[in-house]
Amino acid sequence: MANVHMVVGTLVVIAFVIDLVLRILEYRGSTFSFTRMVSFAAGGLLLMQYVLGFGLLSSSDDKPSPIHYVFALAAILTVGAEHMATSQASSDPKGAKRIALRSVAATLALVLAAYFVGESN
Repeated sequence: MANVHMVVGTLVVIAFVIDLVLRILEYRGSTFSFTRMVSFAAGGLLLMQYVLGFGLLSSSDDKPSPIHYVFALAAILTVGAEHMATSQASSDPKGAKRIALRSVAATLALVLAAYFVGESN
């Protein structure tokens, strides 16, 4: 199960990189019909990663550093901020794109940090 957790972690990082690239392009003026789907897919992969991680906590003696959990769980806040900003885009579209871009960048930083801490164990 640890190998699956590692593979899904890699997919989470890749998904948030794609999400960030799309958010940067949208902030610069491009429009894509699938950005929201990519965002939800990245969030869904992150949710799957949490389920696998909690399963590993209960069944494994090999536990990563506590900072791994801090980084991983902090990503919930930034993913929530991204989805909140995009759901309220009608009042200030440019501001919503800016918040979404910053939120995805912060999420990517957090999941990368969690990934590297987890890989170092």
